[in-house]
Amino acid sequence: MGIVTLEDFKILIPHDCRLLGLDVGTKTIGVAFGALPAGISTPLKVIQRKKMAVDSVQLTEFMSEYGCAGLVVGWPLNTDGTVGSRCQGVRDVMLELLKLIPDVPVTFYDERFSTRKAQDFMIGAADASRVKRGRVVDKMAAQIILQDFFEDEMGISRIYPD
Repeated sequence: MGIVTLEDFKILIPHDCRLLGLDVGTKTIGVAFGALPAGISTPLKVIQRKKMAVDSVQLTEFMSEYGCAGLVVGWPLNTDGTVGSRCQGVRDVMLELLKLIPDVPVTFYDERFSTRKAQDFMIGAADASRVKRGRVVDKMAAQIILQDFFEDEMGISRIYPD
């Protein structure tokens, strides 16, 4: 299936499906999982990038284990909203991975500030040390990307009791 627009992605995926959120970096891929009906995403794992074949096997295993119908991938736009070299890097990685993971719809989603939000949360609410933040920030960023997608694009908002 490959990379599709947000609009096409929302048409292609079932309304009760599960998705993986990815935060693709040069050394790691943060992975999060979420289900559309619940509208809640959960950080899963940080994959230490090796070779595309190895990375694709791990992602395929996650998709199979969690029954995922698509991938929401962080799109690292520049602060002013323009596409830069980081976006091209993410696109290149995904194009290579999609050669090894066929028949899955992938969409890019604005990830500006997701890593910063994750770090702020871990410093403030979780009071995590610098070492612990380094180990989990990518999967937390993937969780934020997927959660933002659920809320902003799918209209699913989490309601917290008083």
